[in-house]
Amino acid sequence: MTKSNSFFDRPNVVKEIIPVAGGIPFGFESVTNSAVGVGGVYGSWGESYDNTHMPDLVAQRSGEILKDSEAINLAELGFLSRHHTPNLSDAEHTELELTIGARLLREAALANGWQPEDVQAVLIGAGGPVVPDYVSRISNLAGIPESALKVSVHKACDSSVASLHLALNPALTRKGQMNIAEELKGKKVLVGGIEGLSRFTYHARDKNALQLFANAAGVIGVIPGETFKFLVGKDREAFDGEGVLAIRMYYPHSREKGKESLIEFTQEAPSHIRVAGLMHEPEDGSPIAMSGPMGMVKLFVRTGVQVVTEVFNEYAELMNKVGTPDKKISVGIVHHANYKINLLKAKQLQNIGIDFPMPWLVSDFGNVSAASNMVAFLRQLPKMRPNDNILFDGFGAGTYYDVLAVTIGA
Repeated sequence: MTKSNSFFDRPNVVKEIIPVAGGIPFGFESVTNSAVGVGGVYGSWGESYDNTHMPDLVAQRSGEILKDSEAINLAELGFLSRHHTPNLSDAEHTELELTIGARLLREAALANGWQPEDVQAVLIGAGGPVVPDYVSRISNLAGIPESALKVSVHKACDSSVASLHLALNPALTRKGQMNIAEELKGKKVLVGGIEGLSRFTYHARDKNALQLFANAAGVIGVIPGETFKFLVGKDREAFDGEGVLAIRMYYPHSREKGKESLIEFTQEAPSHIRVAGLMHEPEDGSPIAMSGPMGMVKLFVRTGVQVVTEVFNEYAELMNKVGTPDKKISVGIVHHANYKINLLKAKQLQNIGIDFPMPWLVSDFGNVSAASNMVAFLRQLPKMRPNDNILFDGFGAGTYYDVLAVTIGA
């Protein structure tokens, strides 16, 4: 018997059918590490496609046969399976993703020993939200209080790490804006990434994107200053002028260039803040256009190594200052854009004397954008111990980078 690569076939996955459009498969896995006081949930929805069935899916969606020269060696890039939804109506997509988002928030709260009404803030990263007020609506459906702060973050694949960074690093505040990290200190906070990328890419003409991206979500519980203690971190932005990875913005943004920052902070409602990054959008109006896997390597590795190096050096200085110069990063939770990117980043970092574990953990999801760091964290969570120092490395189209080191556990 051959081993299944589907996430749905893992032993601890709860499987359900969401009653939309005749029934959409949905599965999730809850994870709790009581030793560090952290839990969360991750999962996916839609039919599971392994690599052998990807050409059929691409042909169905693009209307063209996937030529051998166009087929990506997905296994070599670290991906064995992923989940896709059929061509639903806008109303069906909205109902589906609202139902799933609310369920994930409730399950994430429970994984931390909280009730939904205990949650005091929700920060969710989404590169292509199904509706602009997605975070507010799923929070309301989940039973989270109206007074809880909601933050919608749109920085492509970097969105969930950017959300975590905003929740922990007070230096990210801007003049005239709420200092989110100061506001959330000591509070019960849900942070995650929810990406319906099957919907997002359904009408894409780019066959690389159709092979790589898919649905997934991950949400974790954080108490800033207690279960997650911020150590050091940096964010970076550098506009992708060439459009190596062009992404259509399905969220509000002025689209103005030449300002001090590509990121706009907007107070959408008294308890809702939007953090939206400018993208180089595809010229043909399609959802996504990419130059291919090697283009992604060139786009993300050079600057990514620079930002990680800067954060690592600040981390080393901090450890010296507090008298623990030998305390290492226990693990790096790196965005799973593809395995080659992570291998090359690790190699270049090792060449300059920076070495820490960067496990590949998301083979059964594909590239799931902002969800990937949270899925990877939750899969690594059972191995974490109190006072471990963890490095989060987020990066995405735009181009945006968020890298931070934290101490986990009370």
